Amino acid sequence: MKAPLSNAALLEKDHHHLIHPLHHTAGHADARVWMRGEGAYLYDADGKRFIDGLSCLWNVSAGHGRQELAEAASHQMRALAFSSSYAGGSNQPAIELAERLAGITYPNINHFYFTCSGGEATDSNIKLARYYWKAKGKPNKHKVIGRQWGYHGVTFAAMCATGIPSYHADFAPLIPGFSHIPSPDPYHYPTPQDGSSSGIAAANELEKEILKQGADTVAMFIAEPVQGAGGVIPPPPDYFPRIREICDQYEVLLVADEVITGFGRTGKMFGLEHYQVQPDLMQFAKSITSGALPLGGIGISDEISQTITARPTPWMHAYTYSGHPTSCAVALATLDIIQNENLIAQAAAKGERLLSRLHQALDAHPHVGNVRGLGLMAGVEIVADQAAKRWFEADFALGAKLTKALLQRGLYTRVRSEVICLAPPLTTEQATLDEMVEIVRDAIVEVTGQ
Repeated sequence: MKAPLSNAALLEKDHHHLIHPLHHTAGHADARVWMRGEGAYLYDADGKRFIDGLSCLWNVSAGHGRQELAEAASHQMRALAFSSSYAGGSNQPAIELAERLAGITYPNINHFYFTCSGGEATDSNIKLARYYWKAKGKPNKHKVIGRQWGYHGVTFAAMCATGIPSYHADFAPLIPGFSHIPSPDPYHYPTPQDGSSSGIAAANELEKEILKQGADTVAMFIAEPVQGAGGVIPPPPDYFPRIREICDQYEVLLVADEVITGFGRTGKMFGLEHYQVQPDLMQFAKSITSGALPLGGIGISDEISQTITARPTPWMHAYTYSGHPTSCAVALATLDIIQNENLIAQAAAKGERLLSRLHQALDAHPHVGNVRGLGLMAGVEIVADQAAKRWFEADFALGAKLTKALLQRGLYTRVRSEVICLAPPLTTEQATLDEMVEIVRDAIVEVTGQ
């Protein structure tokens, strides 16, 4: 049996062959090589333990080392590891998962198409929206409106819907027909001059953009119930009800990107439940398998399903691994864990505690501009000047410095330039959440010098 290699030795081998997501040599210089996970913790090749402050990539919601998921995958693989789900074939786990989802998603969403990821789900919804409007006799409705700081993946169409410019620069020109409206960020959105709330004013940005583009050309508006990778931005409570009104008025499909917010993360099964709004299409991934296997998908309203089913020509969209039986079996086991351990209620209660502790520890700090969150996802925004809400200059490299300081203290998470993002597994113990707060505070003090 070979002796285990150190983190440095494995990283040296890694440099020879692997190209990583968001690849950059300097950014990977001090990478961790993860060897195992247990609950809310990750262990690297040197045996060092880190709190998993972001559920890896917002997805390991049930915690690491869940034997139930390994057993579900093993059982299914012994019976049928893979089969095609193209028209003319199906498998029992995919059928049962779709039936299960119909019972827990929005009342109008009862039909599902499975993908391998959230980015594939975005592309699937974009294509489905175009197909739907053609079926309705409105072929000019093809444009997509997203939001600044919105993240919907980085396959090519999904990247165009994503509203973070750093993902665009090296791949231009983008697909025509994509545009973005301001984020409904209560911290940065300007105070409306007409006396309306910031939520209504931010929602009305959609109406302005629809009219600018031409209502007869806009197919869909895509939005995360809480913007995740863009900096954990929960909207004001009146934002999505107004968005729903606008979409109805101008015949624009509302697409809820629940890739991060789905399956309990916000303290509800799905994020739009907080606002009593139903989407026309939804998309999910990440926590549906707690990260154990790749699986994503889209949920389709009854009306859209009836329209596309009645059309004589097929929806010419397909992925080889759509409805993958092993991934679907693991998803069913994950849903069992969510239900049996009441992870949704845990997310609500633990998230309230995390946010409260963050406020207590950080509100008085001169460089903490905003602490925000919903359920067990939180963001801490660092500013150079509180009064002006001004960020540090780019050459200060705030994000890189914060990431390093957090890692040195044993917290692994991501920093969006000036926002520390936190979304630990829903099973994380209270004491670990408190430790996370202490680490965040100490890292901010080190980096800002105050």
